[in-house]
Amino acid sequence: MATPGELAALLNITQELDGLKTSVAATNASVDAFFLCTMAIVIYFMQCGFAFLEAGAVRSKHTTNILIKNILDSFIGCIAYYIFGWALAFGEPGNAFCGNSFWAMAQLSDSKLPLWFFQFVFAATSATIVSGALAERCDFIAYVVYSFLLTGFVYPIVSHWAWNPIGWLAVGLTAQNGTLVSHYKDFAGSGVVHITGGTAALVAAALLGPRINRFDPETGESRAIPGHSVPLVSLGGFVLFFGFLAFNGGSQLHIQQANDGAVVANAMVNTVLSGSTGAFTTLLLTRLLRPHWSLLRTINGGLAGMVAICAGCNVLYPWGACVMGFFAAGSYMAWSELVLAMRIDDPVEAIAVHYGGGIWGVIGVAFLRRDRGILFYWNTQSGLDLAMQLVGALSITAWSGVASLIIFGALRLLKVLRVPPELEIKGMDYPKHGEMAYPLSAYGHGWKENNAIPEIGFSEIVRPELVISRSHCSSKPAWQPDTVNGKTIDPSSHIGQNGYANQGADLI
Repeated sequence: MATPGELAALLNITQELDGLKTSVAATNASVDAFFLCTMAIVIYFMQCGFAFLEAGAVRSKHTTNILIKNILDSFIGCIAYYIFGWALAFGEPGNAFCGNSFWAMAQLSDSKLPLWFFQFVFAATSATIVSGALAERCDFIAYVVYSFLLTGFVYPIVSHWAWNPIGWLAVGLTAQNGTLVSHYKDFAGSGVVHITGGTAALVAAALLGPRINRFDPETGESRAIPGHSVPLVSLGGFVLFFGFLAFNGGSQLHIQQANDGAVVANAMVNTVLSGSTGAFTTLLLTRLLRPHWSLLRTINGGLAGMVAICAGCNVLYPWGACVMGFFAAGSYMAWSELVLAMRIDDPVEAIAVHYGGGIWGVIGVAFLRRDRGILFYWNTQSGLDLAMQLVGALSITAWSGVASLIIFGALRLLKVLRVPPELEIKGMDYPKHGEMAYPLSAYGHGWKENNAIPEIGFSEIVRPELVISRSHCSSKPAWQPDTVNGKTIDPSSHIGQNGYANQGADLI
C-alpha cells in the first residue's frame, strides 16, 4: 500500500503531466496559427503578382487604373469579407447552402482569426481574377461594386459548399445504400477559387464587350493589342508562381499533426511540377503553331498548371502532377482559342488560365488521385468520385455565372459598366485618377544633347511660352512656342500630362 508521501508524489506527477499536456496543446495551437498566418501573408503577396502582371499586360495609358483596382481588391475585399463573407462561408450552425452567424465577426473567437485571415486572402484572390479580363474599359464605380459583391457574397457561398463540413458538396453523394460515399475533392481551390473567378470573368467580359479595335468589324478576326511591359508581366508571373506554393501547401490548414509536413511538402512539390510541365508544354505547343517562342504564353501555361493542381495537389504522385500540368496546358490553349472565337476580349487571358485550368483540375483529380483514382481503381467508387467532381464543377459554374449575370447585367443596364469610348482610346489614368504612370515630364537627365528633345520640367508645364517645338530637329529656336496653322499647341497635350499626347494635340 502506497504511503501518503508516495500518493502525494504521484498526484504531483499527474498534475505536472496535465500541465504539460495543456502546454503542448497551447503550443500546437500557436504553431498552427503561425503556420496559417505565414502562409496567408505569402498568399496576400500574390496580389502584388496580379498587379504587376496586369499592369504590364495593358497599354501604358491605363496602368494607374489597373493598379488601383488591384490594390483595392484586397482592401474592398477585406471589408466585404469582414461584414458578411465569413458569416456566409463559415457561420455556425448554418445549413447546406450557407452559414448564418458571425456577421461583422461578432462573437468570433480569437482562435478563429488565423483561419479568417487565411480564408480572406483566398476570397480576395478569386475577385482579382476578374479585373484583368475587364482591363482598359471597365468603369471604376462598376469595379468597386463587383469587387465587393464577389468577395463578400458570390465566393463565400461556394467556399461554404465545398469547405464547410456541412456544405452540400462537402457532404457529397452516396450510393449502394450508403456503403459508398464520395465527397467533392478540391484541396486548394481549382473549383472554389479559380472556376468561380474564371466564370465571373467570362460573363463580365462578354457583357462588357471587347476593347475598341480588338476585332475586325467586318471579318471578326482578332487584332493584337500588346501590353506595354513584358518585364512587368514576367515579374508578376514569378510572384504568382512563388505564391502558389503557399496557396496550395497552406491549404493543409495545420502543421503540428502527424504527417502534416509530408502533406505540405507533397502539395508544394506537385505544384511546382505541374506548373513547370504546363509552362514547358505551352512553350512547345505554341512554337508548333506559331513562328516564335512565346514568353507570355509560357507564363500563362505555368499558371494554368498551378491552377489545375490545386484540387489534388495533396493526393497525386509526382508523375501525376506532371500529367496534370500537361493537360492543363492543352486546356488553357483550347480555352484561349475558344474565347477569341466567341469574340470575347480578355487582355490577360484570365478566363483561359483560371477557368480552363480550374475545370481540368477538378475533373483530373478523379482520374489521378493515388488512393482511389480511375487510373488506379476502375470501380464504382472511382466512378462516383468522377460524378461528384463533375457535379461540383457544373454547380460552381452555374452559381457564379448566374450571380455574375445579375451583377454585371445590372451594372450594364445602369450604364455604369463601361467607360466612354474617348476615355478608353485616350487612357483612363489622367481623367480618372489624375496620376499618369509614366508622365513625360519625369523623363530625362537634365542635360541637352545635339538633336535631342530638351528635358521638360515644371517651368515648361506652367509657362506655355517655354514649351519646346515638336520640330526639334528643325532650325526653329528650341524654346519657340510651337504652332499649327497659326494656333498655339496646348502645352499639356505636347508633354503628355493630360494623357492624350498620342491622340494629337488640342489647339488653343
